[in-house]
Amino acid sequence: MSATPPVKGPASYFPSIEKKYGRPVSEWLGLIESSPLTKHMELVAWLKSEHGLGHGHANALVAHALAGAK
Repeated sequence: MSATPPVKGPASYFPSIEKKYGRPVSEWLGLIESSPLTKHMELVAWLKSEHGLGHGHANALVAHALAGAK
């Protein structure tokens, strides 16, 4: 019997983000993608100020979104 390896990196925050803010990660990633902002810390600040996310959660979402955009 093999155990599933634990999720690492930014995605490890996704279950707690969905639980805390009540929105699926796909929705957060869509917001990031539709934002005119492009720089990591600008997006983090925007998620914190406009959507009330904590720094760690905002940072994880932005890091994941920008890594996928490359």
